[in-house]
Amino acid sequence: MSPHPMHLGLPDPAAKPQFYEGILIKRAAAWGIDVVLIALLCLLALPFTAFLGVFFFPLLMLMVGFVYRWFTIAGSSSTWGMRVMGIELRDADGLRLQSGTALAHTLGYTISVAVAPLQLISILMMLLTDRKQGLTDHLLGTAALNRPAV
Repeated sequence: MSPHPMHLGLPDPAAKPQFYEGILIKRAAAWGIDVVLIALLCLLALPFTAFLGVFFFPLLMLMVGFVYRWFTIAGSSSTWGMRVMGIELRDADGLRLQSGTALAHTLGYTISVAVAPLQLISILMMLLTDRKQGLTDHLLGTAALNRPAV
């Protein structure tokens, strides 16, 4: 079976399974680390909102999380949580994400978090696809991979 044209640069999960081994657990752990870091950033920001941020804390988390994810992914193709877990995002050509793709990925993630059915679809896709891609990954042709040894 030939690879999907959008995935020509990503490692083939059948030929190189080491890139995808443990990705689901690592992505979940990275997500947890990122949520804690974003919450800490929001708590640090509260005094600068004259503590009004307490009343819209979920929105503050969403906004701070958006900026955090976009800039960390644009900088090294991974959030700090992903770095701790040894994974990174790659585009359809197998390259690290640039700022525009990082923005699109972050926007897709944020929308799926805000719309619960989309998040459920994304989780199911990660469980069922060969490359463990969520909805946003599938739409953009990106995938989370174990960071290759250099």
